[in-house]
Amino acid sequence: MLRMITAVHPLLLLLLATTLEVSGDALVRTAMFRHVGLARLALWLLGGVLLLGYGTFLNLAPVEFGRVVGLYIATLFAVWQLISFVAFRAVPTLPVVFGGALVIAGGCIITFWRAA
Repeated sequence: MLRMITAVHPLLLLLLATTLEVSGDALVRTAMFRHVGLARLALWLLGGVLLLGYGTFLNLAPVEFGRVVGLYIATLFAVWQLISFVAFRAVPTLPVVFGGALVIAGGCIITFWRAA
């Protein structure tokens, strides 16, 4: 099974990892501020499971850790904005869009620039 997972394109593993991370964080935030009792506990536990999945899939990407970080950060920003909009109806401001463009550009430079 591990061999099948590592055969998946690294970008898909990163996309899955970032989706799990941001979704897990959104569940923990929702549990903390919108729920009480058993609902809070259940959301915390589910958020924790998603965060564990994030760590697992990020480390399954067959890319050197120093290089994967750049692409991961770029992917994380994009997924974070999407989940933030879907879960919390937060529309990114102009500074977030501009800064995010720099984050994505920087992530691509870190990942794809081959030093001579």
